[in-house]
Amino acid sequence: MCAITGIIGIGENINTKLYDMLMTLKHRGPDSSGVYVDGTISRGKLEELTLPEGNLGLGHNLLSIVGSEVAQPLKHDEIILICNGEIYNYSQLYSEIVRESNYIFKTNSDSEIVLALINQYYNGSLSPCIMKVMERLDGDYAFAAYDGKDLVAVRDPLGVKPLYYGNENGIFGFASEKKALWKVGINETISLPPNSMLYYQKTASSHELVTLPPRLSWKADPSPEESRSEITPIIPDKNHFKKILKDLIQESVQKRIRGLDKVGILFSGGVDSTLLAVICKNLGVETDLYAVGSANSTDLIFAREVASDMDLPLYIQRVDEDIVRECTPLVLNAIEEWNVMKLGVGMTGYLAAKLAHENGERVMLSGQGADELFGGYHRYLDLYHQKGEEAQEDLKGDVENLYHVNLERDDKVCMASSVELRVPYLDLQIINMAMNIPMTYKISSPDDKMRKCILREVASQLGVPPEIVKRPKKAAQYGSGIHKILRKRVLKDQEYMGQLKKSFKFIDI
Repeated sequence: MCAITGIIGIGENINTKLYDMLMTLKHRGPDSSGVYVDGTISRGKLEELTLPEGNLGLGHNLLSIVGSEVAQPLKHDEIILICNGEIYNYSQLYSEIVRESNYIFKTNSDSEIVLALINQYYNGSLSPCIMKVMERLDGDYAFAAYDGKDLVAVRDPLGVKPLYYGNENGIFGFASEKKALWKVGINETISLPPNSMLYYQKTASSHELVTLPPRLSWKADPSPEESRSEITPIIPDKNHFKKILKDLIQESVQKRIRGLDKVGILFSGGVDSTLLAVICKNLGVETDLYAVGSANSTDLIFAREVASDMDLPLYIQRVDEDIVRECTPLVLNAIEEWNVMKLGVGMTGYLAAKLAHENGERVMLSGQGADELFGGYHRYLDLYHQKGEEAQEDLKGDVENLYHVNLERDDKVCMASSVELRVPYLDLQIINMAMNIPMTYKISSPDDKMRKCILREVASQLGVPPEIVKRPKKAAQYGSGIHKILRKRVLKDQEYMGQLKKSFKFIDI
């Protein structure tokens, strides 16, 4: 949805640095910008803004999705807010806030819900207030608030939206991407962990990291009574879980496309993305499919067949060595780290989002998270064979680590083309339910070559074609053919690699 930035300079004017940070992240929000610098708010086109002098600044670049968003920062009394993300229970919270308080809304932006909740709970200190606010939010977000004394920045429970921070050379800063911090001399950056709060005390010129109460149900500590119980719990049958999962997936997609006239889907022709396409089509939104691959890649073969069967438009970006060479530095610039696996997967998302942007899309859906939740990867088969039901702990660990393994990469490669990526499978309700589904309902046996059994059965109930329901999992970088081109050709070119290293001084290649 946008970019957020913040910077504090000890005895130093930061207005030029704040402008540079926003300019570096303009791809994340090309529609409008806004800044707060020591008491003054300015909004408008970034190139036309005049930033006052000061030593504390907050910035925001807006990507307008449905037309109701407004330029930030938002302000109420002494509270200043900048927010990147989507609040999916906006309507419910709006009604509750109107009923519970005398707050008067000035915009239709879901970001103002956050400001209204802060106003409701604020009692002179931001830290305890923000904890209460996050307990009520259902969404994917990163936001920062300032009350004239303290600055806090937080990240959603899964880390769907990225946020980085650093403190170097007398400057403290945070931003939606690392490159904005690099631009102002903060070379050592840290990814703010999900469900965490970064708390900066202006008077003490110091910051601390606070872990917030867990929103993932399996992380909650059992009560003493529960831990002492010797009663073996009764496990519901598979149909019980299937019914709940079927409803939750449809609800998750619905709230992520609410208000949209059209939506794109990062499409491989596999069960995860096809299920999203079926649900979107059934909900009546204009649905476009985007696939990436080499000439004979398996993803493109299946994508064409499924798109034809579903009578949905399919937009294809074919890749060859020339395209991979051209895109490698662009994708590397987006993902901001040297990791060949992430480079290959990221290129698929980057090219799909670029194509989607050219076709007028502002939002795409991805099947990210389905494999971790429902046991889709081949290694889960080995773990299940070794550990049985205890393999569930490995799935849980992978879900918790999704933010730095996959989510940051996927967000940034899509936002490089000003396209917001949303991930319906990573809805909190789905996650908390899925992690309580027994492994035996996810992997039928130690020889189960397809895995994700319960998700495949739900997909079949909702209308996904049988040949797709039964299609085995293949990783994006392999299904598209990009990984093979990267490994065997492009990255073996020493001259090319030399140029790449010279171009990225902050990335250790």
